[in-house]
Amino acid sequence: QGASHAATRLLSLQDFRAANTVKVNPDAPQKNARFLALEAKKTLLVPTPRLRTGLFNKIVPPPGATKEILRICATSQGIKEYSVPVGLDGKARVDLIVVGSVAISENGWRIGKGEGYADMEYAMMVSMGAVQEDTPVITIVHDCQVVDIAEELLDDHDLTVDYILTPTRTIKTNCKRPKPQGILWHKASYLCLHYEMLEKIPILKSLRYREKQTGKDVTLQDEHSDLANANTPAVPQLEGSGVITTVYVGNIPPSIRVSELKCALREFHTTPLRLNWQGAQHRAFLDYKDKAAAESAVSSLKGLSLGGNTLRVELAKNQR
Repeated sequence: QGASHAATRLLSLQDFRAANTVKVNPDAPQKNARFLALEAKKTLLVPTPRLRTGLFNKIVPPPGATKEILRICATSQGIKEYSVPVGLDGKARVDLIVVGSVAISENGWRIGKGEGYADMEYAMMVSMGAVQEDTPVITIVHDCQVVDIAEELLDDHDLTVDYILTPTRTIKTNCKRPKPQGILWHKASYLCLHYEMLEKIPILKSLRYREKQTGKDVTLQDEHSDLANANTPAVPQLEGSGVITTVYVGNIPPSIRVSELKCALREFHTTPLRLNWQGAQHRAFLDYKDKAAAESAVSSLKGLSLGGNTLRVELAKNQR
């Protein structure tokens, strides 16, 4: 209630007026915030719901779009129709962030719905270099959501807020608590961060692989038991009810060696029965024991980036 009116307070903020690129969460209460960003001719980035298909959608209204079209672009349907994906390789620089909240204190301590997506999105933007320590974070809420919050409820991964906009007030929090400096992979409570969640969010898995390649500790709390299983060599079984199914991997950079691809496949637990490397053609073919294993590998590897290229991963068109 009052969300649309509260969003208009953005227009009086110098940080909003000065911003070129604004990231706004996709929930309904922030619909007017998305419209105002588009109307002000700012680049609007909207996280993909639950990060299933990537990190951001960049909203691209049609040329000469009217206010009515811009309002459609700000809806969930408009985001599907008028957007292009932005992945980890995108050179996005975000100047302002708008998030939703369940509760917020006047000193900027925030509680979300408990799933951790706003915290995760911010941490991923830090890893991409898309945000700086002084990038303003704004939340738009009802007055009844502004409450006292005990600091012991907060953790290192929790995002804090610089401005609170309500239907009746604009609050500058002057929050001194540091914002997250990246993804804390070891946090078990952080977005239920474990292998099952990595399977659901391919871009998160790709980011974890990148950070591991730079030497960062990306150990998950539940990793030890999983690694014990992962280190058990798989025995190829070409006979039985399964029919060998091949996965095509394309857009491999010339600088990448087969050993690097094999390392990535082990990391993502998608080691095939056979690997046909065709580096000169910038591609490889992976054989799996059946279609289910192949489709699982495609899902796991989608969004994987090697050598600056996002790989093209799909079931091979010609199955032998």
